[in-house]
Amino acid sequence: MKAKYSLEYAVSLPRFDRTVSWLCWAYNEEELIEDYLLRTDAMLRQTVRDYEIVVVDDCSTDRTNQIVSRLQQHIPEIRLIRNEKNLNVGLSSQKAIHSASKEFLFWQTIDWSYDITLLRIFLELLKSYDVVAGVRRAPVIIADNIRWLKPILAVGRLFGLKHITRRSDTVGKAIVSLINYILVRILFRMPLSDYQNVVFFPTRMIQSIQYESKSSFVNPEGLLKAYWRGASIVEVPISFIPRQKGEAKGTKFKAIRASVTDIFRLWWRWIILGQRGRITKGTIRRLQPAEWEDKTID
Repeated sequence: MKAKYSLEYAVSLPRFDRTVSWLCWAYNEEELIEDYLLRTDAMLRQTVRDYEIVVVDDCSTDRTNQIVSRLQQHIPEIRLIRNEKNLNVGLSSQKAIHSASKEFLFWQTIDWSYDITLLRIFLELLKSYDVVAGVRRAPVIIADNIRWLKPILAVGRLFGLKHITRRSDTVGKAIVSLINYILVRILFRMPLSDYQNVVFFPTRMIQSIQYESKSSFVNPEGLLKAYWRGASIVEVPISFIPRQKGEAKGTKFKAIRASVTDIFRLWWRWIILGQRGRITKGTIRRLQPAEWEDKTID
């Protein structure tokens, strides 16, 4: 059976006729930021009629801010926002979300760690669903040959989470990702296949959410609260791409501690104490591998 969604189909679609905000946040990314923004602008020009690129510079101490400022002279769609002090990913992503001015928004990491080649199809699905959520399903081989890691990977497979054990480019990042997924899935019981990926939202919907986390738990919190408001969510395949340059900050101990603290603090508040307001559960259309051309989908 021929896949319903393919690169050929994406290319055949006209440019998206709704307005889009592409969000990103950066801290000391002088090695990556210029190529990233040039690539972002080129992709959006081919895909969307009206767009903006919102860049939150999280008080970088290198040349990140200067590079973005220079690029603004050639790419007027870039909007640069600089934090007066380093706020880290959670608060920086919230600032980017609330700074967006177009009808829909989504984000991509500065290291381009997610494959959004089929961006045009993902945007088209926003006409049928409230939220389009990326799922890392393409295998990234991390450490199946490391003996001590095999029991951990076996636990993931036991719970039907094979794709979670292959979602990163290093052993440490994969373990952190797996633990994060299991905690969110078990504690909050929203049956999504991924909680830390590219997500597409109607801007007004996500801006109306009152965030209570300050860490990278912001992404799962947005999905959870949209789902609890009755949003329809569709999963799409957006695979992980290993970082080639620069330094990843999301798996540093301080960032992990902040995220885990937010998870348990908000679980206690929302689930145990019931302080999450009125709940109208939404719908989730799980990823249908047969519909997508990508042969690596499990």
